[in-house]
Amino acid sequence: MRPTPLKALARAIVVAALAAVSLPGTPAAAETSTAPAAAAACTPAQVVTNGGFESGTSPWTQSSTSVITSRTGQTAHGGTTFAWLDGVGSTHTDTLSQSVTIPSGCSSASLTFWLHIDTTETTSSTAYDKLTAKIGSTTLATYSNLNKASGYVQKTFDVSAFAGQTVTLAFTGTEDSSLQTSFVLDDIALNTSGGTTPPADSTRTPAAPGYTVSLTSNTSGTSWSGHESVTFTNASSTSLSEVYLRLWDNYHGTCSAMPIVVSNVSGGTAGSLSVACTALQISLSSPLAQGQSATIGFDLAITVPSGADRFGYDGAFVNIGNALPVLAVKDGSGWHLDPYTNNGESFYSLAADFKVTLDHPTSLLVPATGTSVDTAGSSGRTVTTATASKVRDFAWAAGPFSKISGTSTAGTAINIYSVSGISSSDSQSMLSTAKSAVDAHAARFGAYPYGELDAVIDNNYWFGGMEYPGFVLDLVSTTALTHEIGHQWFYGIVGDDEYNNPWLDEAFTDYATDLAQGKTGTSCWSSVSWASSAENITNSMAYWDAHSSRYSTVVYGYGKCALHDLRRVLGDTVMANLLKSYATSHWYGVSTTAEFKAAAQAATTTDLTSFWTTHRIVG
Repeated sequence: MRPTPLKALARAIVVAALAAVSLPGTPAAAETSTAPAAAAACTPAQVVTNGGFESGTSPWTQSSTSVITSRTGQTAHGGTTFAWLDGVGSTHTDTLSQSVTIPSGCSSASLTFWLHIDTTETTSSTAYDKLTAKIGSTTLATYSNLNKASGYVQKTFDVSAFAGQTVTLAFTGTEDSSLQTSFVLDDIALNTSGGTTPPADSTRTPAAPGYTVSLTSNTSGTSWSGHESVTFTNASSTSLSEVYLRLWDNYHGTCSAMPIVVSNVSGGTAGSLSVACTALQISLSSPLAQGQSATIGFDLAITVPSGADRFGYDGAFVNIGNALPVLAVKDGSGWHLDPYTNNGESFYSLAADFKVTLDHPTSLLVPATGTSVDTAGSSGRTVTTATASKVRDFAWAAGPFSKISGTSTAGTAINIYSVSGISSSDSQSMLSTAKSAVDAHAARFGAYPYGELDAVIDNNYWFGGMEYPGFVLDLVSTTALTHEIGHQWFYGIVGDDEYNNPWLDEAFTDYATDLAQGKTGTSCWSSVSWASSAENITNSMAYWDAHSSRYSTVVYGYGKCALHDLRRVLGDTVMANLLKSYATSHWYGVSTTAEFKAAAQAATTTDLTSFWTTHRIVG
């Protein structure tokens, strides 16, 4: 998010004056001097390809074309496709394998996968049907009909001993002559990290949320009501007896007149509202042990206030951001129940699947997160069904927008929705910007995974622009739109705790924006002037809310200049490889300052301790 149009414009002018130089086509010799030494180190990476099976079957080898599937009878852990071994009910063997290379120099390599087992075997003592997981010639584990469970369970193995080797990751399922057992695999990953092991965090939970929402609007799209449910798994070794729903948009009302109202909770008992009515405790019907799943449901009513805001309506045009209740995160620091900030973002959520059905008047177009399909509803109404996989939030808009569409060179579908008053030439310009921006970011950090990308354009936005997965709000501004689309990677794909670590999405996105626009940030660090000894790039929103005039300058400006400086230390090629592999290793995960610092240090033989101190990157 850009804090205000005025700040964004002023900063864009300053940046243009300081950094209007194209990135060189070939890195300068001085900048690449550390690259040969860095090649011997490990660049953190995720080395399994297509581990979620959403990109077809390649490069997996399967015993039959029915192993990687989306057929009925089983469901995916994430997305729509999974690997289904066995489940035949007669003598049968299925195999699934992929060759992987674990880079040399990596001191840590961890294999994870999600496994669901169901069976019609009735024994409680005999393993008739088995699944074996192997890497190379080493058997990691064997599961059987005795390990049946109602949902997916994540399995984790330390495979660091295979660093520097190319080995086959293989799963073999065998059934005996009667009574089926299905072994269902999804979201397989093998993450590597370098000689400096990032500080460990306890498991974040509730994990793998799946949201199902059905809402109906009034005639103007300013009021929505219906039902929401969410299924989740306790990934932590600590029993989970409660969860919290974040009702973020209650910031825009009062506790006596809340824009977001949850009622009729099932699967648990609603407790008290806290944090200015933006957090609702739900005590679960029964505690969840590690690996167990549960579902809570509730009725939901949303009333959108007036105002050209990320949650508000501007005349006939309605923005509905952060309105769906989402699960708070519990990690090593406990429950994250930070307050809403209007200065930036407070949001911290894990990648989730959403299926959202929106019933609305046909006169209103409804751009939304994910891929949307419209079907006819009752008289004069349309039902928009939007599905999104592994996103951190869901947002939509409603109004009589003017819509134009196109496809980027790399194949991403782009839709521009403009309010009245936006000229057709400005809409076309924003479409061109969106096409080039999504491809530029994808080339640097990894392919855009969210299907279509919708942008709502309104020059009345006081905040300049706002990002949601697959959906952004923006002014008519090439720089701002390139920035908001960059957030699809930094905050969206590579997640972070936006309240406590805002630089991890804003500074990285502003740096990505510079790269996309061919700017090097030459000498921009020379303009740095700290307001106090307590001021750091890595400060939380609690600090920036108390020092709001410095937020944009330090987090956006100094933050991206620090990354430009890091590129000059590492060299263009090493920095590019670092960021791409870092994005890959945190794909759909959560990034921390400590992990990024460790990854950067692993990419070079130069001691970066003084760099972090000079640039006030703490953590």
